[in-house]
Amino acid sequence: MAKRGVPVYAWKGETDEEYIWCIEQTLLFSGDRPLNMILDDGGDLTNLVHTKHPQYLEQIKGISEETTTGVHNLYKLHKEGKLKVPAFNVNDSVTKSKFDNLYGCRESLVDGIKRATDVMLAGKVSVVAGYGEVGKGCAQSLRAFGSRVLITEIDPINALQAAMEGYEVTTMEEACKEGQIFVTTTGNKDIIKAEHFINMRDDSIVCNIGHFDCEINVSWLDKNSKEKVNIKPQVDRYTLENGRHIIVLAEGRLVNLGCAMGHPSFVMSNSFCNQVLAQIELWTNQGKHPVGVHMLSKKLDEEVAALHLEHLGVKLTKLTPSQAEYIGVPITGPFKPDHYRY
Repeated sequence: MAKRGVPVYAWKGETDEEYIWCIEQTLLFSGDRPLNMILDDGGDLTNLVHTKHPQYLEQIKGISEETTTGVHNLYKLHKEGKLKVPAFNVNDSVTKSKFDNLYGCRESLVDGIKRATDVMLAGKVSVVAGYGEVGKGCAQSLRAFGSRVLITEIDPINALQAAMEGYEVTTMEEACKEGQIFVTTTGNKDIIKAEHFINMRDDSIVCNIGHFDCEINVSWLDKNSKEKVNIKPQVDRYTLENGRHIIVLAEGRLVNLGCAMGHPSFVMSNSFCNQVLAQIELWTNQGKHPVGVHMLSKKLDEEVAALHLEHLGVKLTKLTPSQAEYIGVPITGPFKPDHYRY
């Protein structure tokens, strides 16, 4: 992109302060023209504009948000009356959450762990915190490599799903004593804390694939460890007061990006198609969508899926007119009601 002349404000290893600086560089274009659309991934640009640069909000026609964490942020802003422009929840489009979150993480998690540690996963006890779409993909991948997988969950429905898939569901207080590899997937904070670290087995590997670096309390390790050794880039080994060691990958940030190359491009194409469609909808139908958080239509969701079938050699069955009439759907879709859960 940079070679094509597109301004890119990012580099590997940037600090938190540099990250904010990079975001701020996207607020104004040449001639001091302010941004008029936001395509966000995590909510940082959205929050920055709403809190520090509200003068630009009048020009912004809409927001499209990629991630679970960013969508939670949008709903929170709207609930508190702080969201000032219409927004699209791209994350919960079926062709995003059921593909990027599930199948993307199923491949990129283990890629990151393997590149960072070259550890044998077969026979290990792996703990996955959270059993949403990301957690499901991670658990599948670890089990496919021969790990015995434990799940921690707050939601009884997700916990029941995990149990019915054959996973042991327990608390982090119990799992920390048994696990050897820990993966946080929740998007929440304080998932792995001091009391968990001190009870872990020697040389436990800890990483995060949720979103922000607050899921794992790395700052406690920095302050309370006897020694911190950087084994190689993105791999740190801490020595605790009890003599045990904890290996933290990517400083508690996204392990599939810090230690690997992220999701494969094909599955990301699903997500980015949704982003493009959301941006087109917001721009071409200005004034149609009130301030709030909206979803793309089921028809567009199905269109995104259809665009990716040929690449996989899929042959789609076509409804006959009588079949379509019998089940009460248009012959070309959408084929499911909005409340359908895939």
